[in-house]
Amino acid sequence: EVFYRNAQGDEIVYVSEGSGVLESQQGRVPFREGDYLVIPRGILHRYQFDGQARCLVIESAGYVRTPKRYRNAFGQLLEHSPFSERDIRRPEWFEPHDERGDFPVVVKKDDQFVEMILAHHPFDVVGWDGYYYPWAFNIHDFEPRVGRLHLPPPTHQTFEGDGFVVCSFCPRPYDFDPQAVPAPYNHSNVMSDEVLYYASAEFMSRKGIEYGSLTLHPDGLPHGPHPGRAEASIGQAKTDELAVMVDTFRPLQVSTAALAVEDPAYHRSWFEE
Repeated sequence: EVFYRNAQGDEIVYVSEGSGVLESQQGRVPFREGDYLVIPRGILHRYQFDGQARCLVIESAGYVRTPKRYRNAFGQLLEHSPFSERDIRRPEWFEPHDERGDFPVVVKKDDQFVEMILAHHPFDVVGWDGYYYPWAFNIHDFEPRVGRLHLPPPTHQTFEGDGFVVCSFCPRPYDFDPQAVPAPYNHSNVMSDEVLYYASAEFMSRKGIEYGSLTLHPDGLPHGPHPGRAEASIGQAKTDELAVMVDTFRPLQVSTAALAVEDPAYHRSWFEE
C-alpha cells in the first residue's frame, strides 16, 4: 500500500485499458476505460485497480485547465464547448481511515522520488473545503466537431497546459461535402512537436501502427497520410478511430527508455508497397 504525491506538476492520466478507483484525501473517483484523470500537483493519492490496466501519463509543469476558447469571462464552459461541467466527475466522499501504523508516501520533486513514512493513514480526514481536487472526464463524452471539409487537429482540443495542448480523436462522421477528402492533408508542424497515442487499432490516415502505439512527429518534419489512405477515405461515412494527441510548443527529448522500444522500420511504412 503505497501512496503518491507529485509535487512538481499536474498529471493527466488517460486510462486506455482497465478500471478501478482513484482515492485521495478529497474522496473517491471511480474510473473506467476511456477516462482522463486530472490530478493537480500536491494531491496525495493512490490507485486501486480492478485488474490489469494500461495508462498514458502526461505531466504538466503548469496547471492543467480547459481551453480558454471554451470558457466565458467567468470560467464557465460555453454552449459551443465540446463538453460541459456535467461531464466532469468529482470525488465522492468516503469515511475517514482512522488507522495507525507505517504508511509510505512517495513524493516526486525535481525529477527525483523521495519516500516518507506517515504514522497515520493519509486518508484520516473528516472533511475538506476548496476547489482543488482530482477529477475525471471520459473521452467518449467529448463531442467531436465535423465540418463540410476537413477540420485541423486543434478542433479536437480537450485540455491545455503551459506549453502544450491535449486533443481527443473520437469516433465521428466524416466531412460531408461531396468532394471532400476526409483524410488530413500533408503538413509540417511549425514550433510544435506532435505525439499521438493510438487508443484503438484504427486511425484513418495511418498504417504501421496498432493499439497502444505511440508516434512522435517533431517540428519541421513534413508528414501526412500513408500512401493510399487519402484515396481510401473518399466516400467513407465515418471513422471509429480513438487517439490522444499531445502537441508541445517546446522541443521534446527522446529518452533512452523510448529508444529501447522504438520501431526502427516505422519510417518505411510510408513507402509504396
